[in-house]
Amino acid sequence: MAQLIDAHAHMDGYGDLTDAALEQIRAHNILTVSTAMDPSSYERGLQIAARCELILPTFGVHPWNAARYENRLKDLERFADSSPMFGEIGLDYHWVKVPSQYPAQHSVLAFFLSKAAEQNKIVNLHTKGAEKEIRGLLDRFGIERAIIHWYSGPMDVLADLISLGCYFTVGVDVLYSEHVRKIARKLPLERLLTETDNPGGTRWLTGEPGMPACLEDVIRELARLRNTPLDEIVEAVYGNFERLIRDDPWLDDIRGKFFSR
Repeated sequence: MAQLIDAHAHMDGYGDLTDAALEQIRAHNILTVSTAMDPSSYERGLQIAARCELILPTFGVHPWNAARYENRLKDLERFADSSPMFGEIGLDYHWVKVPSQYPAQHSVLAFFLSKAAEQNKIVNLHTKGAEKEIRGLLDRFGIERAIIHWYSGPMDVLADLISLGCYFTVGVDVLYSEHVRKIARKLPLERLLTETDNPGGTRWLTGEPGMPACLEDVIRELARLRNTPLDEIVEAVYGNFERLIRDDPWLDDIRGKFFSR
């Protein structure tokens, strides 16, 4: 069976469970993209990645934290310039109910999208309640490689993002949400990626922190929903991630270690 891919997790969030999480990642052979919420989150991700070659640490500022950095974009430069891809970045009009915070989200996201276009990096995007706007920004900034994390928005915008060439992670919410199951059935197999968003993804749904091995539950549900053998889902996700990072000089090490077969 091919390498498992968790294309969106938060390794810095495990705290006292970090050792157990790393044990599961090694045991289940899960290549894990560790996204960040802010600079300190990224630095913690780097420390954890130094302990396990299966962790790919990436830098971003989550839209929930954007207001803290709107006037400090220069402080983000050194982290952005060293990160092999950007995440978690984006907009959130769903959970963030205060419109006065939206300009800060736009400012920080524009910083990252500009960097991504300039440096030809992948972006790992949060789109809650702002799906149509994100689609327009990808066009505006000329972003060619985007991962849409935990898409749960309108089906018409989903079709637009598919036509734009985006990849989509399906995670633990597919175990609970009929709308996400509908999306999981609709996605072209060649754009499908898997994620956990753990430890917080499962915690948000059940109250308990989620562990990396939850990825296997996601894969089993995808296989059931799509009436596709489990091994074919794993192989497709592996091949999709390989295609996404192909010829990317920022990810030479990852490609050489895990995609030379």
